[in-house]
Amino acid sequence: MSSAAPDGSPARRRILDAAEALFAEHGFDATPTSRIAGHAGVPKGLVHYYFRRKPDLLEALVERLPHPVRGRDVAVPGDPGAGLRALVTELDRVQDSSALLSHLLWREADTHPVVRRALQQRAAELEDAVLEVLRCSGARPDRVPGAARLLAAAIGHRHATARHDRAGRDDMEAELAFVLAGLGC
Repeated sequence: MSSAAPDGSPARRRILDAAEALFAEHGFDATPTSRIAGHAGVPKGLVHYYFRRKPDLLEALVERLPHPVRGRDVAVPGDPGAGLRALVTELDRVQDSSALLSHLLWREADTHPVVRRALQQRAAELEDAVLEVLRCSGARPDRVPGAARLLAAAIGHRHATARHDRAGRDDMEAELAFVLAGLGC
């Protein structure tokens, strides 16, 4: 059996696209693999060829999460505010590119340990990115770890709630001003 669907895109990717959309809409438990196959336009057996068990689909979707922004890529030496604003802007771009997947994973984190671990890893990577920006910008080293934890939590919360009201999210200026004041900037 060919791994390419009639339109030329790989069948595995079509299966994952279908699983992402259907899990986000109906939930993991309420979506049978037969519906995923139908949505992807492939035989059900092909779903099981690529993903032995249904949870394997969820694990593959976790791998689709965009990798976080590296702080050193957006840091502005001598200007922590500019670096943090650049970081937030880039994180928003990444978040917007995976809003459906993020919604799905947040919803499934309570019942699927692989998803919970992936989201915890992303939170740690976010804190590391904020740390890099602050360290590269010359912020007071004694205050950087606490500031990074606080700002990473605020950004993570914003992105977690943005899936409910993306149009109403703010630009984080108040949070940035608070952290920058605490850093003495």
